[in-house]
Amino acid sequence: MKMRTRKSLLSAGLVLGILLPAPALAQDALTIANMSFRTGPYAATGTPLANGQRDYITMLNERDGGVNGIRLNFNECETGFNTDKGVECYGKIGATSIIALPWSPGTTTDILPKAAADKRPLLVPGAGFSAMSDGKTFPFAFNPPVTFWDGATMIMKNIAGGDLDTLRGKKIVLLYLDSPYGEEPIALLKEYAETFDFTLLPIAVGVKEMQSQAEQWARIKDERPDFVLLWGWGAMNAGAFAGAAKAEFPMDRLVGIWWSGSDEDLKVVGEAAKGYRVLSWNLPASDSQTLQDIRKYVVATGKSQAGPEELDGLLYQRGALVSMFAVEAVKAAQEHFETRLISAEQMRWGLENLKLDADALVSLGTDQMIGPFSTSCGDHAGHAAAWMLQWDGARFVKASDSLGADPEMIAPLVETEAKKFADSHTLWPLNGECKI
Repeated sequence: MKMRTRKSLLSAGLVLGILLPAPALAQDALTIANMSFRTGPYAATGTPLANGQRDYITMLNERDGGVNGIRLNFNECETGFNTDKGVECYGKIGATSIIALPWSPGTTTDILPKAAADKRPLLVPGAGFSAMSDGKTFPFAFNPPVTFWDGATMIMKNIAGGDLDTLRGKKIVLLYLDSPYGEEPIALLKEYAETFDFTLLPIAVGVKEMQSQAEQWARIKDERPDFVLLWGWGAMNAGAFAGAAKAEFPMDRLVGIWWSGSDEDLKVVGEAAKGYRVLSWNLPASDSQTLQDIRKYVVATGKSQAGPEELDGLLYQRGALVSMFAVEAVKAAQEHFETRLISAEQMRWGLENLKLDADALVSLGTDQMIGPFSTSCGDHAGHAAAWMLQWDGARFVKASDSLGADPEMIAPLVETEAKKFADSHTLWPLNGECKI
């Protein structure tokens, strides 16, 4: 069993000097609030994601007794990915937690002011809205390891073969869910289209059209684009794969963002989707030490809601990494503040000081699953690497070296959108102490 050896593990003498006597420690716990979406049109994404999150926490409780002797509670509140229900869930379970994971962009935006007033951090890994990476403006919001704008720049560089000038004169369709999430990359992609002289054609898919996208794919067939970028979510993804196959669109020119890469959706299409590519900030790694421990301590003992085959999926493994981010922030805060029962505000410090370097990932058993990154007071995303994966007809395989974002294209948008959000909220709490 691999154990952490870095300094973040508190010494036994220090712990006993600060906290309750050992017999009472079992009564203590730290709670993570998750606004899950196991139901509704996006359940295909939300269910494996939540299962991975929950199982990682359960594994630590079963294997290690929690984190430095403190057990972790994973408290779910079902939202169906509905903004109003998400806000309601925050009111129900947020107050007892050290961190909340809202997931829905609408919910995230609506509860940000409340979370800031509560001094409770929000964690939306690879989700939320990209400008949240500005820690000076959003001291209580975190979206590691990469933002959607990071992902958009990585996709553009990849389809251009590393030379964006090769996109001149081409036509690129953005097939996106008609929602704040789907609209997220449009402004940045318009900048790319203007800078590199290609045609961008955004095509929206409404919630009621997700499973049957006949109109959208008929238009794509008529337009004959060079590439289609898929910004899908939940049931929309399966509808897009079916539509592309029916329209006989070349699958290797259909490229998705990381939430458009569910193994289960692609297994339904099978060989017909061979060649489809998706950008992912986590790599498929079913034999990683973390997954082995989850199988041993959680699945084999009947404590998981996931089927054994689900552990091989990208979304389940991503969920496990999401919980890993939260847990490593807990450890960082425990060490820094010299207490195991940290507060929500102390948890914010931990999230702002994540140091997941190569050695840390090895000791955690996640080195095969994700690349190194770190956060700071000014950078709440970390801007880690991602990879292009390709569907081989049965599973995803790695199809590129690590890809990095283009900060020169992203930075002006972050500054503009962060300022716009802050200016629209009276007395918005900026982090004046952050100088970097």
